[in-house]
Amino acid sequence: MADTKGEKARRAVRAAQAKFKRDQDAARKERRDAFAEAQRAGLSLRDIAEEVDLHHTRVAEIIRDE
Repeated sequence: MADTKGEKARRAVRAAQAKFKRDQDAARKERRDAFAEAQRAGLSLRDIAEEVDLHHTRVAEIIRDE
């Protein structure tokens, strides 16, 4: 039985959303790891925040994975 255009489109949308979610999760982990590593290297939360144009409290939240 052949797929309709609508069924193919639905599958494509779901696949694209799943890929986006995986990529987003990976990027968040990479950022969190980089921030934590910078902190271990001696940068303050304010130093890290200044580098990425975020507030230092947001950097702390990212490191804590909130």
